[in-house]
Amino acid sequence: MQLIAENLDLSRGGRRIVARLSFRLSGGSALLLTGANGSGKTTLLRTLAGFLRPSAGAVRLVGAGEDREPGELAHFVGHLDGIKSHLTVEENLRFWAAYLGNEGEVVSALETFALTGLADIPAGYLSAGQKRRLGLARLAATKRPIWLLDEPTVSLDTASVALLMAAIEAHIADGGLAVIATHIPLALEHVQEIRLGPSEAAA
Repeated sequence: MQLIAENLDLSRGGRRIVARLSFRLSGGSALLLTGANGSGKTTLLRTLAGFLRPSAGAVRLVGAGEDREPGELAHFVGHLDGIKSHLTVEENLRFWAAYLGNEGEVVSALETFALTGLADIPAGYLSAGQKRRLGLARLAATKRPIWLLDEPTVSLDTASVALLMAAIEAHIADGGLAVIATHIPLALEHVQEIRLGPSEAAA
């Protein structure tokens, strides 16, 4: 499977922030999006997820079945963790797994992101880093081939970043692909990088 962007123009607030961007990303690899605040990293991820339309150009999949849109096969994890404070950690994951169509991987997801010991605690009592791990754990709770991650290391300590990197590497090794917006270097194999900008806007 390939995720292909062709001559993308992306705008925000009526101003073009990304011009004629093209890339091809195959299964088993990752793409890092770097650049200053406001350079278009989040806008590009949201476009790949199908939440925004490009001003020009197109995003398409090859080898994923006829007429499949990237968003149908993608996990998007943005700045918000998307958790329900009144539900326990495990209940949050079961909600997301049911919503996304597969409840079979919840126990594995808890283990992957070191949440097993917190499974019965209401999410509202978690620290910022624990909430972030819970938000990321949906990646492992339901298998999807495309991961779109916007600054996924925010609020994570060193040990938690290592868990995330291991999860991404396992996903790539299984033939998945990942597009990751980041301000910090990430030690990943089979990775390419696109630096966006410069931009005068500040996020």
